[in-house]
Amino acid sequence: MGRLTGGPAPRKARMSTREPKQERSRATRRRLLESAIDCLAAHGWQATTVSVVAEQAGVSRGAAQHHFPTREDLITAALELMTDSRLELIREEARGLPDGPGRTEAVLRRMVEHFTSPLFKAALQVWTAAAADESLKQRIVPLEARFGRAAHRVTVELLGVDDSDPVAHRLVQGTLDMARGLGLADVLTDDSARRERIVLQWSATLDAALRRSPSP
Repeated sequence: MGRLTGGPAPRKARMSTREPKQERSRATRRRLLESAIDCLAAHGWQATTVSVVAEQAGVSRGAAQHHFPTREDLITAALELMTDSRLELIREEARGLPDGPGRTEAVLRRMVEHFTSPLFKAALQVWTAAAADESLKQRIVPLEARFGRAAHRVTVELLGVDDSDPVAHRLVQGTLDMARGLGLADVLTDDSARRERIVLQWSATLDAALRRSPSP
């Protein structure tokens, strides 16, 4: 027997109307976060307001504030996306790395490329603002600590070293610190020529030092 007119809609029909709405909401949120990242990288912290990001994303200010009531909410969520994107990018780039000779240099290049990427430059804008804003700092520091631990773990895996060896641990951490420093040097000027020389020298030094450390 058919459904009586005016009766409640079947559960499946009700869910089918909700799902597209949820998908649109997720898509809107994603556009806002990606626009925030682009805006941070291109124009800096001061210019990255909810209004500017909403306009760039093609979203109304009201819709943007529904997802992110304050700029701090928007930026924190954008940094979370950046953290996830940065980790995913590192893992993706790990595929196809050469084995044997040349692997240490290839791994180092991947890490340096990450720290000179637009994602890193966007994150740097947030770090600078957080240094002068304690409430923002409290949001940002745990996210960056999470990324730092994950980046260290991925680098250890890619290099195939034993992280319980204190020498190997410090070498990996020093490599990441150096890669971050090269990223900072690239912010104001094109530092690619000097960076290339440093990558070649440090990869040879690191490879020799890791081979002297105990194998995992």
